[in-house]
Amino acid sequence: MGDDQGAGHADVRKTHLKPDGKEVLLGAFFSRAFGAVSRVMNVVVLCSGGMDSVTALHWARRHETVVAALSFDYGAKHNHRELPFAAEHARLLGVPHQVIALDFVNRLFASSLLQSGGAIPEGHYEAATMKQTVVPFRNAIMLSVATGLAESRGAKGLVIAAHSGDHAIYPDCREEFMRAMADAMRLGTYAGVELLRPFIAMNKAQIAIEGAQLGIDFARTWSCYQGGEIHCGRCGTCVERREAFIVAGLPDPTAYAWTGPLPPKPPHRKNSKSQTPNPKET
Repeated sequence: MGDDQGAGHADVRKTHLKPDGKEVLLGAFFSRAFGAVSRVMNVVVLCSGGMDSVTALHWARRHETVVAALSFDYGAKHNHRELPFAAEHARLLGVPHQVIALDFVNRLFASSLLQSGGAIPEGHYEAATMKQTVVPFRNAIMLSVATGLAESRGAKGLVIAAHSGDHAIYPDCREEFMRAMADAMRLGTYAGVELLRPFIAMNKAQIAIEGAQLGIDFARTWSCYQGGEIHCGRCGTCVERREAFIVAGLPDPTAYAWTGPLPPKPPHRKNSKSQTPNPKET
């Protein structure tokens, strides 16, 4: 890709207001995430129906040509709550929506996030107990399938909404993994499919601000891992969602079953590859 900025990306280098009111130029981390950008490309967007991926879908619709929004039904406790929102936003944007079933994940993998797993833990999203919700190698599996779909649909890019808040718990959301996966995708396809990760240096509050600027109705997204009638307000993803709106200074349109004090952030600790989720209950 050349060094010139294509017309479709001319407004990517814009400023955002951080929660403390300071402006930050996003060009630097967009450059890290994308490399030099020279053209609008056909892309597939991974969209679960959550805040981050819905924002990524709307972002991609503005900056790229979206040929498909792709969701996975892998047996998560909240799949039935979030997938309809992915479909809703795809319809809103006039984008084809594809759901791929990965039922083997629920049958064979160990994670409390799955219907076959244990209870969803409550607490801060960076707490060590949240490792129980990690689905082993999930992003690698989904990105592999999505890359095949992207090449089959004539897409040159694949958009994922991984962000900095994911890094503490999810090893397959970290930039080291994303760079390695991007190399595999590019080298393993005739089209040289690229992995676009526009939010990799952003936190969830910044994504909320981005989504608000894109006009997204966040009431029409889902985060809660419990998968109940309304958001529980206590699980790690609910805590992260509640905190994001507070830090961003935005009204939270979400109905929660519990709105008590947020749990404190745990002390900073280095990511440990030796720590693994609890085994699946049988």
